[in-house]
Amino acid sequence: MKYITDFKDKKVLVLGLAKSGESAARLLDKLGAIVTVNDGKPFDENPTAQSLLEDGIRVICGSHPLDLLDEDFALLVKNPGIRYDNPMVEKALQKGMPVWTEVELAYLISDAPIIGITGSNGKTTTTTMIAEVLNAGRRPAKLCGNIGYPASSVAQEATKEDVLVMELSSFQLMGIKDFRPHIAVLTNLMPTHIDYHGSVEAYIEAKWNIQNQMTAEDFVVLNFNQAEARELANRTQATVVPFSTTERVEGAYLDGEVLYFKDEEIMKVSDIGVPGSHNVENALATIAVAKLSGVDNQAIKEALSHFGGVKHRLQYVGEINQISFYNDSKSTNILATQKALSGFDNRQVILIAGGLDRGNEFDELVPDIEGLKKMVILGQSADRVKRAADKAGVSYVDAIDIADATRKAFALATAGDIVLLSPANASWDMYANFEVRGDLFLATVDELKEKA
Repeated sequence: MKYITDFKDKKVLVLGLAKSGESAARLLDKLGAIVTVNDGKPFDENPTAQSLLEDGIRVICGSHPLDLLDEDFALLVKNPGIRYDNPMVEKALQKGMPVWTEVELAYLISDAPIIGITGSNGKTTTTTMIAEVLNAGRRPAKLCGNIGYPASSVAQEATKEDVLVMELSSFQLMGIKDFRPHIAVLTNLMPTHIDYHGSVEAYIEAKWNIQNQMTAEDFVVLNFNQAEARELANRTQATVVPFSTTERVEGAYLDGEVLYFKDEEIMKVSDIGVPGSHNVENALATIAVAKLSGVDNQAIKEALSHFGGVKHRLQYVGEINQISFYNDSKSTNILATQKALSGFDNRQVILIAGGLDRGNEFDELVPDIEGLKKMVILGQSADRVKRAADKAGVSYVDAIDIADATRKAFALATAGDIVLLSPANASWDMYANFEVRGDLFLATVDELKEKA
């Protein structure tokens, strides 16, 4: 890491802990800053705060006292999830205090070049794909950022021989200043997090911050399937490398059933290790990054062929009696389930769907579920999902929970079939989050394997 002196003897406030806050606080302390951590969780229930205090870092827990900002702080580093209308953040900005997220710190101290990946959907899968392909091509890649490994921690261990492959949320990208990746990827843009950003336009601008400091020596990889990305291509100094599944472009593209990079055949769609039209887009973005990074075609093909997906995101789980299981618990909306189904022959799919009732009908899903072998339906939204199944002419059975649904789907399947958990609904009617829901699916599949 670079032992920069920018923060030496300067007072810095870290607002909000979790992994990124703790990482930022410890890094700033190592760099000689006078660090104060402020977290809303009471001190006696806050083991992270207790650990920081033991290591000599000042902590203030249980509330967010506005008068704390009357101290002469040079910088506020906030947890990405804390909104800009938070009173502490508002007061800091009114005082002219810079407000960063910890990815800015990671950039400032990193010896390794950065590949930054953002977008509305597919960030985690594409980030993981890129890391696996680079590692296969002997370019040591370290995952970090929004994917669960604080960038400011990983950057401390990275060398000039490594590459930081960093997933970046719009929240994180609102808190950058000099951050400059060598390659940036924008997977796609959908109306998301409007409650945080206030408008679609503000959300897109937050995403587009990723390229603010990039020059013609850097590359921005854009999804030319989207008009928004084409427009953004005119608003950057970086060299644009497009990808598309609908036309030949000066980058990565799909022609028939083959993926190319600038007229060079890379691999067939059928060779990608995970199904779905969205994963073709993810693979094209990955190919563009890999080629820009000097990875040879054989390494790209082998890595993408063996790619098994990300946990809970169309994750291939395995086979029992020639019946395949896929865990797509992350599909908490209709669009995600539509994309999951696009990779399969519906005649061989038994779909497990249903969950939190948000009051919406599922008419949009009807064309995508037509021809399914069967559906297993559960959760608060069951009646609404059943109405869509009836319109699609698909028969179904009821289940009381995910374990019951998985067992019933397996009982209905025959050799060559696919059991797909892709709920099209959030999990909160029955489970704390989609991870818990997906883990129960995985555990039930393991139980069925033992009995098979």
